[in-house]
Amino acid sequence: MTRSLFFKLFVRLLFAAGVVFAIVTAFPDLPAVAVGGILLVWAALMALWTAHSLQRILGPMQASANSMIEGEQKPLTTGFRDFDGLAQALSTASKRVQGSLETAAESRRQLEALLDSMQDAVVAVDAAGRIQWTNERMQKMMLLPGGYFTGAVRVGHALVQTVRDPDVLECVRVALEDTAVAVRRSTSLVPGRIYEVNASPMPGGGAVAVLHDVTRIEEVERTQKDFVANVSHELRTPLTSITGYVETLLDHEAGISPQGREFLGTILKNATRMNRLTEDLLVMARVEAATVELSPAPVPADLLVREAVAGMKGLVQENEGVLEIGTITDCQVFADHDAVMQVLSNLIENAIKYGQPKAGGGTRVVISAREVAAPYDAVEFSVRDFGQGIASEHLNRIFERFYRVDKTRSRESGGTGLGLSIVRHMVQAQGGTIRAESELGEGSCFLFTLPKALYPVH
Repeated sequence: MTRSLFFKLFVRLLFAAGVVFAIVTAFPDLPAVAVGGILLVWAALMALWTAHSLQRILGPMQASANSMIEGEQKPLTTGFRDFDGLAQALSTASKRVQGSLETAAESRRQLEALLDSMQDAVVAVDAAGRIQWTNERMQKMMLLPGGYFTGAVRVGHALVQTVRDPDVLECVRVALEDTAVAVRRSTSLVPGRIYEVNASPMPGGGAVAVLHDVTRIEEVERTQKDFVANVSHELRTPLTSITGYVETLLDHEAGISPQGREFLGTILKNATRMNRLTEDLLVMARVEAATVELSPAPVPADLLVREAVAGMKGLVQENEGVLEIGTITDCQVFADHDAVMQVLSNLIENAIKYGQPKAGGGTRVVISAREVAAPYDAVEFSVRDFGQGIASEHLNRIFERFYRVDKTRSRESGGTGLGLSIVRHMVQAQGGTIRAESELGEGSCFLFTLPKALYPVH
């Protein structure tokens, strides 16, 4: 049966008071100094006894608290029931902390196993740039010969002591100092390999960098682009010959039967379409390979709009359409004149061909240009038609190569499916953005931005 410490103290105090009272009664002539000395000695004995009793109780409690830190659970008992509540609370807290530690340890093991199974290399650093953790892929990469490495990874050492690649270090620096996601492309980390480096800041300080090997992807893309460019180039000569011979037959051979002329007309139509396709493929290959030489210069936005409208008058008259100039600005943009003219021409041609109203009649197209401040100081050009519109599920993919909203109608009109993709690449190559807005039955609007000229020409 447990005892009460406070009850025992109370009994001892009563006993001490009785002893002192008996001494004073038995020796009435006892000096006050002697009585004070007796009281002092008795108080010291009581203090020692109390300290010893408390030590017997607090010792096991301290051991139980230390066991929580070490990850063990020791049973906690006290000799006095006054501390049973505290002991029970410590025991419950110890069990909960132990459970939380086990859960955290299991989660950490699962996370480490997940990161180790990744094909990407991962390294985490603290706020001072010291390595905190890496997965197995990163550790194996650091042991590859010939790269910007200094040996095996060492936790606690600065990342710069292990990885010397400037792109990786710059990426991590931006994540640490600017607390922003940074992306770089590294070609010298490992000889013959290309890595996409992504570094992100962590909420508690530090950063984590992920190195993704994109060598194979870029090789495949480069092979595809080279194949398309080579095939397109090789097709130009035979297609030109076919077109020339067919046109000669149609113009100078009077003895061809009507059926023969129909066949030759079909051959000419398809050869012309294939010729346009090869030309667009070559343009696309040059644009994607960044071999198109652009000569940006300050040019007024209204001049670009007026020249584009003047250059498309023949196509508008042929299709019985209406081409209007909306609100325009004379603000100058910093862009390549010929490239912008090609962008506007492609968009206007698409609007004329595919922007016909459902009820029939000619197409109405409005070209505008206005100044905008977001996301940067620029001029936004727009080409709007009032035709059938484009369904929302197509808007995110309409700038992809060979993507068509209406495949049958596009082929009938001679489209190649590359015009909008070429437009997007040309706009982005000049630092601009492009998007499409549309509602069914209300028409479509293609909008692209070009940066303002910092030093306009007057």
